[in-house]
Amino acid sequence: MRDPLAEPSDLIRSVSRALRVLESVGRAPRGLTVKQIARRCELTVATTYHLVRTLAYEGYVIRREDGTYIVGLEVADRYRELVAAFRGSPAIGESLRRAALETGWSHFLGRFVGGQVAITAVAEGHRSPYLEDLVPGFDEGAHATALGKALLATLTAEQRHRYLREYGMRPFTSATLTTPEAFEADLSAGDRRGMQLELGQFRQGVACAAVLVCPDKDMERRTVLACALPASEMMTSARVVRTKLLTAARAIADGLAADN
Repeated sequence: MRDPLAEPSDLIRSVSRALRVLESVGRAPRGLTVKQIARRCELTVATTYHLVRTLAYEGYVIRREDGTYIVGLEVADRYRELVAAFRGSPAIGESLRRAALETGWSHFLGRFVGGQVAITAVAEGHRSPYLEDLVPGFDEGAHATALGKALLATLTAEQRHRYLREYGMRPFTSATLTTPEAFEADLSAGDRRGMQLELGQFRQGVACAAVLVCPDKDMERRTVLACALPASEMMTSARVVRTKLLTAARAIADGLAADN
């Protein structure tokens, strides 16, 4: 949701409109006609036509034989570049993949990006439930994931409350914590445990644990490592999970230190 009060005085309208067009096309996997795009973006057909032609020329949308437009391959190229930039050095990626291979659990790196909790790298494990939402760039549900909790735990209580007010506490499942008071109590329990934890708060039957990899005064340089596994397995293996996470976190911390 864009904040109209934060609109810059030098906003370039044509660029803003082109991005709205791209977003609308991206939300419609079956494709949209120019008239449909214009209606969704509240633009004239003539303006939309010029924007779509430009985006098609640059490869960001593709015109199909039936006259509808879908997202172009240039978007995929930009996403791959984003993933590479987020992941960091090959050594960090290798540490993440090794942890997933040795445990069978999917592993995730996360940090603050533009002030938001975001997943920055993923290595899938064959024993973990598939979580289609948890990909690099995912920036929702910080209150419902262990990765988000581990990052929010590095903030002051006032900063956390401000974050939760701004981004909300959507109930992903019946177990999701939806009040700041419950969330603060959960973080305190995680501090005592030596890792942040969630059981079925983001997805039913799935658990996630996370530890801090890299503390830093700079909020956006703080990094956490998380893993996901069946909730039933977490109930009986929490200490093993913590030990393995901490071992992997040390290897990733070494990689981050080398990058710097």
